[in-house]
Amino acid sequence: IFEYDLKKIIALSTLSQLGMMMFSISLGLYELAFFHLLTHALFKALLFLCAGILIHGAGNTQDIRSFGGLSLNFPLVTVCMNLANLSLCGVPFLAGFYSKDLIVELACQYSWGIFVLFMMFICLSLTVLYSVRLTYLSFVGPYGGGTSISVCESDYSLVGPVVILSFTSLVSGPILSWLNFPAPVLIFLPVFLKWGALFF
Repeated sequence: IFEYDLKKIIALSTLSQLGMMMFSISLGLYELAFFHLLTHALFKALLFLCAGILIHGAGNTQDIRSFGGLSLNFPLVTVCMNLANLSLCGVPFLAGFYSKDLIVELACQYSWGIFVLFMMFICLSLTVLYSVRLTYLSFVGPYGGGTSISVCESDYSLVGPVVILSFTSLVSGPILSWLNFPAPVLIFLPVFLKWGALFF
């Protein structure tokens, strides 16, 4: 949460998602852990490619304090990186939602202690916290004084893979869900637990 290095923030968020996978395995939900691994690979690759373009365009600096207001210079990368961040947070109908929400709802359906569920929801809210912080300091916040050039967005060898991965971050969730789980999963939860993941 207090890291300022762009690549370290994205790398440490991978540890958060690996923790989600280990949590799923500890519940005996091996197929869901693999499903989350697949969806996570797509939007995390998108995050790293967008970060590389930002670092290259911002004069090879990785400190997000020197970014600020990059949405004006990098509109396409801003949209794609925010799409990947929202997928990482589990926003409905993006790739991360289909795997992460299923893990959370099945964990709530099983009779685990309130402490385990509380820790799971705290971890979900921390993921949202550092993702929003990264977006604010990089794209929305005040200009940090670093140099930024928008030439990167005219290079199709840089932007092409980002656009392709953005498309996969949109459609891979339901497609992989249909391929991995041919039968639908029925989940019965109280309303406050059903809305818990979305609330946090």
